[in-house]
Amino acid sequence: MGTFVEQRQENRTSLSWPVSVWLPEANRFFNGRSSNISKVGVFIKVPMTTPVRPGSVVELNFPRTTTLARQKSQFARIKRGKVVRVERRDTLENASIGLGIVFE
Repeated sequence: MGTFVEQRQENRTSLSWPVSVWLPEANRFFNGRSSNISKVGVFIKVPMTTPVRPGSVVELNFPRTTTLARQKSQFARIKRGKVVRVERRDTLENASIGLGIVFE
C-alpha cells in the first residue's frame, strides 16, 4: 500500500457553518455546510442531488451574524472558487456529497 502524502499548503480550521453555493450551470443556489476552511479553500457538504463536477466554478455565500453584518455592512461574505474534488464516500449515509473548493 502506498502512503498518502498531505498536499495542503495552508492550515485548515474545522468550521461547521451554513453556506449557500451558487452553481451557474444549474442557475440556482444549493444549501450546504462547511466542514473546514483555510485561506485558500474550503470543504463543504451539499445535497447529493447537486449537479456539480470537478472544474465547476461556484460562488460561495457565507452568511454573517447580525452583529458582524452591522460591522462589515454586508450580510454575507461571498467568495468565488473552483471545485477541485467531489467526494461521494458518505453519500448513502447522509445523502450528501463533499466538495473541495479552491478560492479564486
